[in-house]
Amino acid sequence: MSPTIALGGDVMLGRGVAGALAERPAADVWSPELRAVFGEADIALVNLECCISAGGEPWDPERKPFHFRAPPRAVETLTAIGVRAVWLANNHALDFGRQALADTLDHLARAGIAVVGAGRNLAEARAGRIVEAGGARIGLVAFADHPADFAATSGTPGIAWADIAGGAPDWVAEQVRRLSRTCDVVIGGPHWGPNMRTSPPPRHRTVAGDLVAAGLGALAGHSAHVVHGIERLDGAPICYDLGDLLDDYAVDPLLRNDLGMLALLRPGERLELVPLRLEFARTTLARGSDHAAIVERVILASRAMGTDLRLEAGRLILSLSDADGRPDSAGQP
Repeated sequence: MSPTIALGGDVMLGRGVAGALAERPAADVWSPELRAVFGEADIALVNLECCISAGGEPWDPERKPFHFRAPPRAVETLTAIGVRAVWLANNHALDFGRQALADTLDHLARAGIAVVGAGRNLAEARAGRIVEAGGARIGLVAFADHPADFAATSGTPGIAWADIAGGAPDWVAEQVRRLSRTCDVVIGGPHWGPNMRTSPPPRHRTVAGDLVAAGLGALAGHSAHVVHGIERLDGAPICYDLGDLLDDYAVDPLLRNDLGMLALLRPGERLELVPLRLEFARTTLARGSDHAAIVERVILASRAMGTDLRLEAGRLILSLSDADGRPDSAGQP
């Protein structure tokens, strides 16, 4: 039996979310209904879009407009939904400097949460990770295409920055190949592209294809704050952007960055997409017109990439196998 893996988008635990955490239990930023959905999974993976630290100074405050820092107890919001690993290759990991990133690594380690895509040096930041859940070995890789000045070096903490203009960098593909030799599935977590774009640029699709060819079994992207369509490449579900999972951000009335998706992946079998509604510092399941809006958006965006989804009990379903249970090779279900 394969594990069920919950894949979430951006989780920002600073500013207004940090204020909410000071007033109520950490688990309350997730509605009871959403916590129940996470309870269906053996493990949860999300993009942590902030540092977790009580110290540090804002990075380049004159040029960088937003700085996100969460208090140490914010880790409890992650453990409350079964998060066992976070993607940390993103443009907010060093918002309060390299020491605050080091603090983040320490707080997560104490909570038993693995970090992918950031580290105390270049080798650690780029290294893949292996977590075990549901009787399976799950390989994890991560990278960010921005900002270059957050990149780890041989002697300084930072993120796994990657130039993806020419496709997947060799070091990313090699991490995927290495993990695929010993893991049941390898999942990538890229933080890529600009904010508030409704579809992936061609280079993202090129990188996804390169990594699937190297052995990637699924991809859960983030950065745009808006959900993109889903594509299936040689049986691997490619979620170019899952949107946001928790934040305090202003809402664009047209792009609706307050609507996201939680993906429940059962490798080789199916992907279930659960529509979400983000309130201020709290997330719940999408209902009514919100649910209809996000479902329509994802169905149409996925169809434009040659992938058909079906609606079943309020969730969007992507089959990852043929009727006889064998993984399909490519194309539409």
